[in-house]
Amino acid sequence: MPDIDIKSIEKKWLEYWEKEKIYSFDPLSNKKIYSIDTPPPTVSGKMHIGHAFSYAQQDFIARFKRMSGFNVFYPFGTDDNGLPTERLIEKLKNVKSKSMSRVDFISLCLKTLKEITPDFIQDWKNLGISCDYAMYYSTINPISQKISQLSFLQLYKKGLIYKEGFPTLFCPECQTPIAQAELEDKEKETFLTTIKFMSNNTVLPIATTRPELLAACAAVFVNPEDKRYSHLIKKKASVPLFDYEVPIIADPSAQLDKGTGVLMVCSYGDKYDVEAIKKHKLQQKVVLTKQGTLNIEKYSGLKIKDARKVILKDLKDANLIIEQKQIKHNVNVHDKCGTEIEFLPTEQWFIKILDKKKELIAQGRKITWHPKHMQKRYENWISGLEWDWSISRERHFGIPIPAWHCPKCKDTILADESDLPIDPIQIKKQCKKCKSFADPEEKVLDTWATSSLTPQIASYLVNNKIKIPYSLRPQAHDIIRTWAFYTIVKALYHENSIPWKEITISGFVTLGGEKMSKSKGNVISPQEILQTYGADALRYWAASSKLGEDLDYQEKDLVTGKRFITKILNVANFIFPNIKYQEKMPKLQETDHLFLTQINSLIKSATSVFQDYNYSKAKLETDQFFWKIFADNYLEIIKHRIYNGKEQEKASASYTLYQSFLTIIKLIAPFTPYITEDIYQTHFAKHEKDKSIHLSEWPSQFKIKSSKEDEIIWSKMLEIITLVRQKKSEAKKSMKSEIHLFLTKEDQALLKPVLNDLKAVCNAKEIKEGDFNVQVL
Repeated sequence: MPDIDIKSIEKKWLEYWEKEKIYSFDPLSNKKIYSIDTPPPTVSGKMHIGHAFSYAQQDFIARFKRMSGFNVFYPFGTDDNGLPTERLIEKLKNVKSKSMSRVDFISLCLKTLKEITPDFIQDWKNLGISCDYAMYYSTINPISQKISQLSFLQLYKKGLIYKEGFPTLFCPECQTPIAQAELEDKEKETFLTTIKFMSNNTVLPIATTRPELLAACAAVFVNPEDKRYSHLIKKKASVPLFDYEVPIIADPSAQLDKGTGVLMVCSYGDKYDVEAIKKHKLQQKVVLTKQGTLNIEKYSGLKIKDARKVILKDLKDANLIIEQKQIKHNVNVHDKCGTEIEFLPTEQWFIKILDKKKELIAQGRKITWHPKHMQKRYENWISGLEWDWSISRERHFGIPIPAWHCPKCKDTILADESDLPIDPIQIKKQCKKCKSFADPEEKVLDTWATSSLTPQIASYLVNNKIKIPYSLRPQAHDIIRTWAFYTIVKALYHENSIPWKEITISGFVTLGGEKMSKSKGNVISPQEILQTYGADALRYWAASSKLGEDLDYQEKDLVTGKRFITKILNVANFIFPNIKYQEKMPKLQETDHLFLTQINSLIKSATSVFQDYNYSKAKLETDQFFWKIFADNYLEIIKHRIYNGKEQEKASASYTLYQSFLTIIKLIAPFTPYITEDIYQTHFAKHEKDKSIHLSEWPSQFKIKSSKEDEIIWSKMLEIITLVRQKKSEAKKSMKSEIHLFLTKEDQALLKPVLNDLKAVCNAKEIKEGDFNVQVL
């Protein structure tokens, strides 16, 4: 058979699904609703392999639920108000947001998004993701802006939002504050340099990886129990190169058995510096700018890493280095760009979460997690929180914070709810108290402050017919600390509810055991996979992994998927020219009856595991059944009857082939939607009532009698067929070769109802009584 034209098949049925609105949610239906809080992918380029992997897995569940009789609410959104989208547009249009007015840059972003979003979404459609694309939202559109700004106003009025100036996590590359959830650990090489501080002619050796912060030193800490330095406590230490003095303070954070035992406290090297300066009420001396440069003396204007090199050289020239060694250590980087973060004192907006840890853990426990152990990640994240949720960002493209500040009264003036969405920069606001014109808030909301409201945004698409809790939230495990956590926060604060009843967590795609990333150069393009192997093969591969498990990309798995597609189409092409449609179940031959009992077992098992979201086991069982039981054995067993049987024997085989093959393609349809639709429309649609296999009913068990002996007979039959094939292979004979088959009296009695089919499939000239043996003629 020539190669299958996969692209033509996919194009044909994708157009059919869209034209016939196969996946549309019906708000007027009486069916039970199954609502999915679909992850809105970030508009930052094209679909990547991780997207394809995780969205395919959630789509398996959506398709199963649809076939199980639910009215599936499965909207599609795009997350396009975040930093990745801003950076993409800067790259596409060769501009810098900071060099443009906010109004002009936002206008450019919205115009560009209108141009690129349809192609971006097309990747999901091509993959066969069965969302209702008419139910579409963008996290930057007016409705999302209104809902997000309304959330801000409501939480502010509840006393859950506050504004405060203190050292905040800051990304000098993106030039914006970030939240704790946006941090990643990254191992980097650097120098650990031990530097000479002096006090009363005594050397204080201080080891640091941040010599560029010497000019920001606010104090030196020694342990109160450290006899080496106890005489220096409350005295002053001279800061090398910068010739100013700082207090020497006794503090247990300087550990006796760690490093030199002496610490320098700077404003600000890390979170411990923040805590130390606050604890001892030290004077901060900030030497870093928001642009990631120094602002002190001759080093002014130098980038952090450049300044570090120059300062190390100056220390060496001044004989102020005691020791230097190269080390590897973990540093906090911004997950969006990989830049090492700094702590800079800025005024920012925060949502209170630190005093709600117990409630938030309790909310998580009301949700069913798949897999269960992912709940622990959620709880560990909450337990380790050290700051409230920073929700403001110093960027142009985002949802404006709907507030103004009176410079005289120092009051915060909120927008009226009826005016939302609103951009304070474009509206003049007078203070009601002093009648002065207020300053507009120029910061925007962090994208998670909006994405945490996706259930409410999606519900707006159906006039709030769907309320939280939704049925399901599918997502990847790397954003448990952000999207899952923040959505639970907002649902609790706004509606005292959980956002969804269940959550499914997918893993990563790896290559050679390593997570794929552009920086490593080990990225596989899903678009190329779709072009070469097709969507069904990619989905077939994605179904190999359980929820929460990472899956290593191997091309052989796609080859296997494509082989399956070819095989199932070949099987269809064999079956239908050779059978006659039977509207009702005829009197079944025993072999057909036994085979349907096997199908019943498959239906029961696949349904059970799918209901528990164990789609990988459902796919594996169906796949193995198709290859090993159906194609390798049953088809071969009944070929003789199909070609040469009596009318009643043919009718039984025809009915069983039709119904069992329909069952198999239904069971595999969530995984390979294109080829199963093609087979259904070509061979089944004229007899079945559904206009798509994906709107048909999930298979239910055949109403036939069964007994324990059925399994024994079936297993013995397959065992003998396997042994006969093995003997023919060993004799280097064709599988069509005639044989004499010897069976014991007991086996002949057991297999009496199926002996004719057994004899035919083995091409046995005769079956004789005796110990099992095969004589190849």
